[in-house]
Parts: sequence; C-alpha cells; structure tokens
Amino acid sequence: MSKQISDKIEELKTGVDWFYSDDFKLEQASEKYKELTTLAKEIQKDLTEMKNEINVIAEDFSKD
Repeated sequence: MSKQISDKIEELKTGVDWFYSDDFKLEQASEKYKELTTLAKEIQKDLTEMKNEINVIAEDFSKD
C-alpha cells in the first residue's frame, strides 16, 4: 500500500529539517537532496492526480 500524501509531506519536512540539524553530514547531502527531490515530484504527481479526480467528480455533479 502506498503512503498517503500527508505522510509523504511529513517525510519531506523531516528530510528538509535534516539539512539544518546537527545530524547533517556533507557527505550525505547530495544523496539526501536527490531522495527529497524524487519525493517532492511524487507528491506533486499525487496532488495533480487528486485534482484531476476532483475535477471529474465536480463535472459529473454539474451535469445533473
């Protein structure tokens, strides 16, 4: 089962916070950045799909 959008957003926030934390390590920054970029794109895709679903539902209701 895939993660919900809210879980992904929380994961993204935690990842961004890592860059400002005492746990930050320059050697890991590039890989972490790539992971977070991929996650952000996934969130954007999920939100676009949700928007499209809402538009379809709204269109169905407007036909009545």
